[in-house]
Amino acid sequence: MQKVYLETSFVSYLASRLSRDLIVAGHQQLTQTWWEKRRESFELYASQRVIDEAGAGDQEAAQKRLGLLREVPLLDLNEEAVALADELVKAGPFPQAAAGDAVHVAVATVHGMDYLLTWNCRHIANAEIAYAAAMMCAARDYDIPRICTPEELMGE
Repeated sequence: MQKVYLETSFVSYLASRLSRDLIVAGHQQLTQTWWEKRRESFELYASQRVIDEAGAGDQEAAQKRLGLLREVPLLDLNEEAVALADELVKAGPFPQAAAGDAVHVAVATVHGMDYLLTWNCRHIANAEIAYAAAMMCAARDYDIPRICTPEELMGE
C-alpha cells in the first residue's frame, strides 16, 4: 500500500467550516471527498510538526484538527530529516520564512513517503520549488515524494 504524508494544510481544509470563498470551499469539498473515499487506499502518516501546527490557534478548531490526526502514525523528525530541511533552506528552494514547510518535505522524503498531500501551493505544491527540491534530494540519494493536492490524488 502506498504511503501518504498529510501536511497541515490538508488537515486544516478537512476540519474547517466551509469558506465563503468559492475556490477555498471547492478545495475543502475535494479534501472531504478524498478523506471519505480515498484515505482507505493509502497508509497515512504525519509528523510532530503537523501536530504542532494543527494544535495552534483557536482551541475548538485545533481540537477538531488534532482529533482527525489521532489515529495517524507520526514519523520521526530525526537528525537526517533536520539536516535535509536545513539544506533545503540554506541551499535554496525554500525561503527562510518557509523553513517549516521544508521540514514537511524533508520528513516525508527521509521516511520514503510516496506522496505528500497538501494545499500549500505557495511553498510546497509549487512546481518550481518542488522541482528544485527534487533535484537537491536526488543529488543526496533521496527520492522526494510526489507532492500533490487531494484533487491530483483522487484516482479514477
